[in-house]
Amino acid sequence: MKPAAFDYLRPSNVEEACQLLMEYGEEGKLIAGGQSLLPILNMRLSTPECLIDISGLQELKYIGSDGEWLNIGALTRQRDVERSALVKEKAPLLSEALPFIGHMQTRNRGTFGGSLVHADPTAEIPLSLLALNASVVIQSVEEAREVELNDFFITYLTTDIMPGEILREVKIPVGSIPMGYSFQEYSRKHGDFALVAAACVLDTDEQNRITGVRLTLGGVDAVPVLAADAADLLIGEKLTDTLLQEASRAASAHVDPEGDLHASREYRLHLAQVFAAKVMETAYNRAVAKGGTACSR
Repeated sequence: MKPAAFDYLRPSNVEEACQLLMEYGEEGKLIAGGQSLLPILNMRLSTPECLIDISGLQELKYIGSDGEWLNIGALTRQRDVERSALVKEKAPLLSEALPFIGHMQTRNRGTFGGSLVHADPTAEIPLSLLALNASVVIQSVEEAREVELNDFFITYLTTDIMPGEILREVKIPVGSIPMGYSFQEYSRKHGDFALVAAACVLDTDEQNRITGVRLTLGGVDAVPVLAADAADLLIGEKLTDTLLQEASRAASAHVDPEGDLHASREYRLHLAQVFAAKVMETAYNRAVAKGGTACSR
């Protein structure tokens, strides 16, 4: 199928884009990379009156850091983030996660902020940014407001962005960069949506005890899940096989995946436990290796 007829507008700045969103309301949709929106339009799951093309807004295309934050403009191409030396230095979890997104052609067109706003619970960018404790800057005609990612995802494909607002920037705290990190996912073949994905950032002290950890799971609920109960079990401990299994069970205990033609609920729960263990172990070994000897199990 092809999209229903629509008007096409191309604002010259963020303020104009916000004004157009206010004017058209639910009948206006933003388009930048189009990797998520175009299939929806082609299947006529959405029939907006107007597409507002913001792909030309250069003010939203950048990667920078002031030492405390890594700042990524919403319209920065995913491939640019993937290849960025600054991102690899400041947030290597992102550099590890982005190659899992579709194919190179997808990442050449897809925008960093577009994936975040689409809020697919299996998507790599939302999951990684939640693990990194990121915040977003949301712009309207009147003001800009900052929202922590913990509060950004509301439910399936729904975020805290209100009518007339646009995602402007992603902010990742990098003042104290976690030593250990890992992103892993399982899909039927490369480029497919993940059945389950997991991300972890982790720090250890000189005695190899875990001092900080954030573990996130995707594909197991309506939104990306921060597995706080599992993280609590690890603080102050050295990672052992017994502790790893206990934490991975805790990570999968409070998720609510749905079964579909690709995987049953039970299989997704199993994968959640398996991949939670994988990323925690990898992140721990990386952290310990930077401080001395690697963990052996």
